[in-house]
Amino acid sequence: MSIVGTVESVWRYPVKSMAGEEVDAAFMGFAGFYGDRIFAFKSAGSPKGFPYLTAREQHQMLRYRPRFRHPDLAAQPPNLPDVEALAPGVNLTPLYAEPADLMVDVETPSGETLAIDDPGLAEMLGAGIDAAHVLSLVQTDRALTDLRPVSLLSVQTVRQLGDELGMVMDQRRFRANIYVDLASPKGFGEDGFVGRSLRIGERAVISVLERDPRCPMITLDPETGEADPEVLRQVGSAHEGMFGVYAAVLMEGTVRRGDAIELLD
Repeated sequence: MSIVGTVESVWRYPVKSMAGEEVDAAFMGFAGFYGDRIFAFKSAGSPKGFPYLTAREQHQMLRYRPRFRHPDLAAQPPNLPDVEALAPGVNLTPLYAEPADLMVDVETPSGETLAIDDPGLAEMLGAGIDAAHVLSLVQTDRALTDLRPVSLLSVQTVRQLGDELGMVMDQRRFRANIYVDLASPKGFGEDGFVGRSLRIGERAVISVLERDPRCPMITLDPETGEADPEVLRQVGSAHEGMFGVYAAVLMEGTVRRGDAIELLD
């Protein structure tokens, strides 16, 4: 076992495809991070296998900034102190807050703030895109992630891609849950964790399952919503279309900024 790096930052995305929020700490459960992607807008114009509106169709969606109305209640499961008081390996199911306690307000690009269930918000999101995208709000207590519950990306990998493209790369465009600062200065060090397990902080353990196949979402600037196809082109040509890794959670626990990351096997 060895320390391979630390947690640089922790992120969750209350509304699928909207801007994320950086948090000091977040509970990571088997289904993903608490409060991550628990809202989404279902679209009648999207494929049945993936029925959500995303920034792929509405680029400006990235500029909408959701915030929990009751941040203290949305910070962690209400019975988390009882869970963490147990010895490692002794399980107690973390409870999820009532839906009202996890309600979200959204700041629009114009600076207006609307409740997530305000019909006016859905109208804004549907503006300028195909009329087939008739939207309805979905709320769940489990993360509506695309593939796996947790995504991880090193700051070294982000920096290397920026160097390859001759630009300062904003790591937010890659929408990871955990950004890590690895001991090695080289990029793509996280690829070496595939098939292995990592302990993050005191309790949480993840199994790194696969590299993260990227889509046109990474071409979008998180501040402007403008697309730069060269980002995806470089990831495709130089890195097999992969950027970061996906993981499953083996042991639940709170992940904090600055936590040590330990390679277990």
